[in-house]
Amino acid sequence: MLRQRVITAVVLLLILIASLAAPGPAWFAMLTLVLLAAAGWEWGRLNQAGQAASIAMALLLAAACGAALFSGWVDQAPAGAWWLAALLWVAGSVVALRGGPSAWPQLPRAARWALGLVMLWAAWLAIAHAHVVGLNFMFSVFCLVWAADICAYFGGRAFGRRKLAPAISPGKSWEGVWSGLAGVLLLAAAWIAVDRHWVLDGPSLYSRLLDTLGPVGGVFALLALTAMSVVGDLIESLVKRAAGAKDSSRLLPGHGGVLDRVDALLPVFPIALALAAA
Repeated sequence: MLRQRVITAVVLLLILIASLAAPGPAWFAMLTLVLLAAAGWEWGRLNQAGQAASIAMALLLAAACGAALFSGWVDQAPAGAWWLAALLWVAGSVVALRGGPSAWPQLPRAARWALGLVMLWAAWLAIAHAHVVGLNFMFSVFCLVWAADICAYFGGRAFGRRKLAPAISPGKSWEGVWSGLAGVLLLAAAWIAVDRHWVLDGPSLYSRLLDTLGPVGGVFALLALTAMSVVGDLIESLVKRAAGAKDSSRLLPGHGGVLDRVDALLPVFPIALALAAA
């Protein structure tokens, strides 16, 4: 299993590096389009869609992403797109998490399918646009999610006492959430220092938040983004638990499915772009 995980991770990393090294944003946008389309197929399978319907959902999502790419939305998204995505994430998450895994399958299938496709499309557009904003900005958002996840894992194991959402993800604790936030704040401080001393291709998310919202507003923004990374993970866990599935699929040998790897990123990228432009 470990060998499988390492080989898969290395192959994905090489593909990612090649897409980032290619001139222009199109290759990276196409790579993420393929990955998010695969996530659309997984979403259909987890939400009571048959194989044909799940494939159709993946193709529809890919077509919607392709249309946005050729319409120039990757370079300049429609006004208010990120705030609309943020509103949908917050409202949808409140409804889903309050109901829990038992209530999720009771929602109309068409509504669940549409909600998932819209969220995946918005996430793809945000990730592709973040690449256009700058590699420093894009990687700072990725690293926020990774830092929150890693610090939450180790903090939860060391200090976890109070369960966060035992019916959805029994391993998560409030102590893990606060550990994740502490890790994000330390990362932000270090990254801002790097931004101040080295000339990069543009400011990071953390420097943008500091410049637009100030120190206090920036901290609250990081709190919101850390919370939404947890929410993204919880929503996918809820859907998998409702479907009786351990992984979203087996598309990535040793790593489960695409949704398993990107769940926390889905709400963070659109909201990060909304806050950074505030």
